[in-house]
Amino acid sequence: QTMPPSLPATINIREPRWDQSTFQGRAKHFFMVTDPRNLLLSGATLEEARRVVEDYRAGTVPPGLTEDQLWRAKYIYDSAFHPDTGEKMILIGRMSAQVPMNMTITGCMLTFYRTTPAVLFWQWVNQSFNAIVNYTNRSGDAPITPSQLGTAYVSATTGAVVTALGLKSLTKHLPALIGRYVPFAAVAAANCINIPLMRQRELKLGIPVTDENGNRLGESTAAAQKAIFQVVVSRIGMAAPAMAIPPVIMNVLEKRAFLKRYPYLNAPLQVGLVGLCLVFATPLCCALFPQKSSMPVSSLEPEVQARIREKQPGLETVYFNKGL
Repeated sequence: QTMPPSLPATINIREPRWDQSTFQGRAKHFFMVTDPRNLLLSGATLEEARRVVEDYRAGTVPPGLTEDQLWRAKYIYDSAFHPDTGEKMILIGRMSAQVPMNMTITGCMLTFYRTTPAVLFWQWVNQSFNAIVNYTNRSGDAPITPSQLGTAYVSATTGAVVTALGLKSLTKHLPALIGRYVPFAAVAAANCINIPLMRQRELKLGIPVTDENGNRLGESTAAAQKAIFQVVVSRIGMAAPAMAIPPVIMNVLEKRAFLKRYPYLNAPLQVGLVGLCLVFATPLCCALFPQKSSMPVSSLEPEVQARIREKQPGLETVYFNKGL
């Protein structure tokens, strides 16, 4: 029995396992990242994964480590530790908590949409959760100050509640099914407020743009605008199936004798349907745009263009991390 050959120390585990220039590769990557089972891992398992990853990055390969085990450790590590600071992230802010948390909140938003206090309460819960997620997954070298965090949180919550209540009063005389779409409109509106506000520092000062090899060329606000726009689109896309499909199904089910006899099954059914949609929608919408996004140099601000032309005259495309 011979020992399996030791792994080469040259696998780049800073990058995802699959080709990120294809939608399929990005989808595989995000199915791993958003896997809710990662939340059940013990502290010891997380520490073990961290040890494997840090040792491997430092060039020591534990004997008998297979490539699959290495990638598994990387994805466990990435699921719980911040990519830039390395600190362990708050449990409910992790990407792997997205599906269970969103499923519960969205399910309740869609179930209790008829009374004003319920609308207020669930929109507030949802925006509080969003604030935690946006803070936990912030871009590393742009820390958010508590006052910015507070402003973004208050504005997004107000925006969501105002939209929800405004639409709710407008849809009073319309068919019941339309009323069920009010929570989605409110969430979409809040995303358009919440994300740009949470990342306002990037809009003011720009985000780092690099060449293909990751060499930093400067900061660009044009890149920040594109990054934030892509994130808003994918967040709204994430919420769409979960908030668009269950209402149609529930509208049909509520007319059947079964739900009239067991009305308490309304919320669990709604939450289950939302969960089913989210398990697929979350990773697939994260995968809509490459994490490492790109834009032509000619679309950047003139002064950034000038600086890049000085350093690398022939360069046509710059790259940046769009965030989640």
